Amino acid sequence: MIEVEQELVSAKVQDVKGEVGKQLQSVNLRSRIRRGNRIAITAGSRGIANIADIVAAVAEEIKSCGGQPVVIPAMGSHGGATPEGQIEVLEEYSITPQYVGAPIQSSLEVDMIGQLEDGTPVYISRDAHNADGIIVVNRVKPHTDYKDEIESGLVKMIVIGLGKQKGAESLHSFLADGYHKMLVTIARMILEKAKIICGLAVVENGYHETAIIKAIPPEKIIEEEKELQRIAKKYVGRIPIKDIDLLIVGEIGKEISGAGMDPNVTGRFFLAGEQEPEASRVKKIVVLDLSAETEGNATGIGMADLITKRAFDKIDFEKTFVNSLTSGWAESGRIPVFLPCDRDVILMGLRIAGIRNSKKARIVLIKNTLEVSRFLISGALGEELERSSDLRKKVKIISEPREMIFDVLGNLAR
Repeated sequence: MIEVEQELVSAKVQDVKGEVGKQLQSVNLRSRIRRGNRIAITAGSRGIANIADIVAAVAEEIKSCGGQPVVIPAMGSHGGATPEGQIEVLEEYSITPQYVGAPIQSSLEVDMIGQLEDGTPVYISRDAHNADGIIVVNRVKPHTDYKDEIESGLVKMIVIGLGKQKGAESLHSFLADGYHKMLVTIARMILEKAKIICGLAVVENGYHETAIIKAIPPEKIIEEEKELQRIAKKYVGRIPIKDIDLLIVGEIGKEISGAGMDPNVTGRFFLAGEQEPEASRVKKIVVLDLSAETEGNATGIGMADLITKRAFDKIDFEKTFVNSLTSGWAESGRIPVFLPCDRDVILMGLRIAGIRNSKKARIVLIKNTLEVSRFLISGALGEELERSSDLRKKVKIISEPREMIFDVLGNLAR
């Protein structure tokens, strides 16, 4: 295997808290908050860089306007779909009352804010609904399940995050049509009826750093999110090798991707007909472990062809199944064949990929789908890199070829 490196989009915000303040001032926040108003701040998506500082800066701006900030865990089924579990999820991001300077109010209770034409109820968090205003905070990025003009971002937070588990179940009851046809429709209804003051969108660069922070008034959220989504897709780090026989993923986890491992990188989607043209074409995927931060939530493990017994032993089936079933895609929690160690899943992965000569195998080994600036490629791909001027423009070799080293238990030496 040969270690290689690629340069990703690296533009980033130097002063995150300062930029939050600047952006909120740009939408005249002071004119939108009266003294004593209780303002709910949404917090929920996993793995957002600087999220605690962003929420703290929003709370500070609310206070400067005379308002009283309160943080609402805006999640569907995260944290096992319990109030206590969702507080624990926020604590993992360092979002605590002490750090962000605002209390956290966690409940799964919702109010029905309206109905669709077919009678489907539209929900909103009761805590947020009872507040005097709501500031929706979320990262805009390509979604892990579907491709459209609007994917993961403020709109999704409004519908699923503020909708809590019942809102998530309501949207997911439409299956694929929920994303493509109903997400924006439901968001428009909530935007019309709820007391949303503004949205605060975050876009990250290829190194998982804050690249853009933008405050958006409620009436412009849907249209402006479309442009931010186009930018976010350009910033995503991908594997710049189109055809891969075996992709070895060191770890998956909910803090890495909502799908455990990002289909925008692996090219493997659960929804029929969904695809990402920029993603690699991968024959087989093996997963070696679950991340510590995912705490047993193995959502997305069903995308793997093989996993290790180590990964299987770490699965919290309740968390995984609640997450998978709420999304409507039970396949994401399906358990693949598991084998005793890393060496076994790698060798079997090559076999089921139809590789008869391992020296010709096109293998890529990544730590996870979030960290793809450096990764390992097989000797065959190294030879291709040497021959391809286009590939050399994207990737550079930074190590001599070396054999995979396994310990006495057959696991990759870390």
